[in-house]
Order: sequence, then C-alpha cells, then structure tokens
Amino acid sequence: MKSKLLVVVVTLLSLATLGSTQNRDQPSAKAQERITKEVRHEILMLPYFGVFDNIAFRVDGYAVTLQGQVTRPTTKSDAENVVKHIEGVEKVDNQIEVLPPSPMDDRLRLELYRAIYGFPALEKYALGVQKPIRIIVKNGHVALEGVVDNEGDKNLAGVRANGVPGIFSVDNNLRVEK
Repeated sequence: MKSKLLVVVVTLLSLATLGSTQNRDQPSAKAQERITKEVRHEILMLPYFGVFDNIAFRVDGYAVTLQGQVTRPTTKSDAENVVKHIEGVEKVDNQIEVLPPSPMDDRLRLELYRAIYGFPALEKYALGVQKPIRIIVKNGHVALEGVVDNEGDKNLAGVRANGVPGIFSVDNNLRVEK
C-alpha cells in the first residue's frame, strides 16, 4: 500500500515538473508582450543612445537578441546589462556592432544630421529626445534606419543624405508608418 502511494506521488510530482518545464519554454503572449515593451523602454532610456545609434531586438520566449550598430562600446554593454535585468529574461544574445572610430565618419554624421534634420520639410522629425531617423555611418557608407510618416519624407531623407559630399553609398532603410 505504501509503495503504491509512493509511486502515485512520484508520478504526480514528475507530471507537475514536466508541465512546469513546458510552460517555462515559452512565456504566455501577455508575458512576451510585457518583455518586449520593457526591452524597448530600457533601450530608449540608455544615457548615450542617440541619433547615430541603431538598436533592434527580437524576443523569443525568455531569450532576447540585440542587433544593430552603436558608436560607443559602452552603449553596447549598457544595452545588454539593462536587458539582462528585466524580469523574465533568461538569456541575452548581444550581436550589436560597435562602429569603428573615424574622424571622417564623425564629420559625415554631423553633416548628415544637418542635411536631414535641418531641412524645413524634415524639421518635424527633429522634435523630441529620440529622433525617428537614425543615421548610421560606417567607413563612409550610410544607412538610414527608423520610421517616417510617408513615402515622400522617406525619399526626401534619402536625397538629402545622398547630397552630402564624401559619402560612398546610402541605404535608405526607413519604414513608412502612420
């Protein structure tokens, strides 16, 4: 009798443990949405995250993958550290690229900023702390990342970037969102 009871208890505990590990593999949709929202918030609150940095992320269960480009190595490590401390995040894969230091790229960044955000039709994007158009410069090659209101603004930002002397190429990766 005691051995049958022991077998039943062990079986129930095994099933309970199996059920909890299955739930641990994937969070609920609500938990995943909360993690996504907190990761986005923490990245935007980084102290040195600016218009010349671009950080994207993907949440897959309890794992977060960070991607993009930053101008400072500290921004890369800060992003990983803040995401690690979010409740529910168990693993962080930091694939953020630190852009090489270059006086030429620094000059191009400033000229691109003036050309895009200083143009009257695009000045509306200069409002606010976090700029929606990200300017990524690596060895003279430019990538525009982020969001704009319409296709005309996307094309105009690309034209303005192409007009800056000393640039080898421009990839206009801006997305149009209402």
